[in-house]
Amino acid sequence: MQNYLFVSLGAALGGALRYWISKAAYQVLPASFPYGTLAVNVIGGFIIGFVMYYLDANEVISPQTRIFLTTGFCGGLTTFSTFSYETINLFRDSEIFLGAANILLNFVLSLGAVLAAFYLAKVLSVR
Repeated sequence: MQNYLFVSLGAALGGALRYWISKAAYQVLPASFPYGTLAVNVIGGFIIGFVMYYLDANEVISPQTRIFLTTGFCGGLTTFSTFSYETINLFRDSEIFLGAANILLNFVLSLGAVLAAFYLAKVLSVR
C-alpha cells in the first residue's frame, strides 16, 4: 500500500510540472507545434535514464524512491497519450510534415535523453 502512495505523490508532482512546462512553452513558442509535450518527454526520458542507470544502479536511492521517481513522477510528467493525440490532430489537420516531425523528434530526442543519462551515469560512476 505504501508504494501506491509513493506513485500517487510522484504522479501528482510530475503532472503539475508537465502542466507548468507546457504552459511556459506555449507562452514563448508558436502553438503550431506541440513543443511542451516534446519538452516533457525529453526531460522525462533523461530523468528516468539517470534514476535507473546511476541512482538505482549505484544504490544511491531506496526502492521506494525509485518507484516515486520512475512510475510516479516520470509517469505523471511524460505524455505519451497527449503526444499521440496531438500527432493525430496534426495529421487530421493535413499538417503532415509537422506530424512526422513530432513523431521523429519525440522518438529521437527522448531516446537520446535516456542515452545521455546512461553515459552521464557511466562518467559519474568512474571514480
